[in-house]
Amino acid sequence: MVNDVAFAVCAGVVSTTFTLANSCGYTVWPGLLSSAGSPPLSTTGFALGPGESRPVDAPAGWSGRIWGRTLCATDPGSGKFACATGECGSGTVECSGGGAAPPTTLAEFTLNGAGGSDFYDVSLVDGSNLPVAVVPQGGTGPTCGATGCLVDVNAGCPADLRVPGPDGGAAVVAPEDCCSGDHATPQTCQPSASSQYFKNACPRAYSYAYDDATSTFTCTSGTANYQITFCPSISR
Repeated sequence: MVNDVAFAVCAGVVSTTFTLANSCGYTVWPGLLSSAGSPPLSTTGFALGPGESRPVDAPAGWSGRIWGRTLCATDPGSGKFACATGECGSGTVECSGGGAAPPTTLAEFTLNGAGGSDFYDVSLVDGSNLPVAVVPQGGTGPTCGATGCLVDVNAGCPADLRVPGPDGGAAVVAPEDCCSGDHATPQTCQPSASSQYFKNACPRAYSYAYDDATSTFTCTSGTANYQITFCPSISR
């Protein structure tokens, strides 16, 4: 796989493969959203059964988010597709430019960014609905390594952070952790008790907007592909 990436770099056709894998005991519907101005992907949503995986190629310079939707179904009356968590509002399996409604665990990527690096993280800033891990396949760089949230933070989620749902709820970060309004700078937006709950459970994941130092990872562009696993069973 690394040799394939190196060949692509030499040929001037740089692409990165995301392999989305489902280790949950139930179906997950990944959603994929390209950032504004970023090249589109070949798909924006699909079903992934237990134990299944699917590759998705991303063009050079792609930036965006990938997440898992759960408890999804098509309404027999309206014909609209909807999910209990990670809902993107499109009414279909494909998200078609729709983003994830909080609370949702997000895998975020910027490929071939500043300094010729891929930047990636797993974010709990919008809350959490699933454990998610990102593991580079190959790759070079001092912070080119696995990241994510390998535990179900919903199990011990404090009552004031819990969003009730059919599966018992999902965890959501409180408004003061959004670093908006009077809290829109690194000086005024500091870790709160609620964001610290997420950080203690998942030290490598983003827990609030300015959590860069311990939560942003980089690989040299063109040297890595990335596996994104929902419900990872072991730490790597």
